[in-house]
Amino acid sequence: MELSTTIATRLQYQHKSLLEVLEGVSEEQVHIKQTPDKWSIFEIIVHLQTYQHIIIKRISQIRQDEYVPVFEAYNANTDPIFLENCKRTFREIMQDLITTRKDMAAEFMKLKQAELDKKGIHPVYGTMSLQLWLNFFLLHEAHHLFAIFKQAGKLRAEK
Repeated sequence: MELSTTIATRLQYQHKSLLEVLEGVSEEQVHIKQTPDKWSIFEIIVHLQTYQHIIIKRISQIRQDEYVPVFEAYNANTDPIFLENCKRTFREIMQDLITTRKDMAAEFMKLKQAELDKKGIHPVYGTMSLQLWLNFFLLHEAHHLFAIFKQAGKLRAEK
């Protein structure tokens, strides 16, 4: 068995809905913090872009390790790379997100069943196969895409 069709499809296309969701929202507006203790649209996108690199490293470790790796919880607010990426431009972040995802999808769609069955331990969700890790990543991304959708909708409604 190969990578499931649903995972393969979402891996290739889910992130592209971001462009549709942001239709009618200016680059200036994506930086607006609508709620003081919540991320702006831009910060959410930076999180997605940065976490994409984290998941690539974790999956690489799962694929290469002889033993089942144990991962710590990821916290963007304490990640110096996330904080540094927040200083980059919207265009740079979007370009990296799209380019990295294209390469990521191409690589992961070639995985064989033996690799998909390899496991890693998540601090909250426990032992997961590589296929489940990909599902986790995509569901996490979808959650944030919906948060962006809601914020973008409020911004469009204010016009």
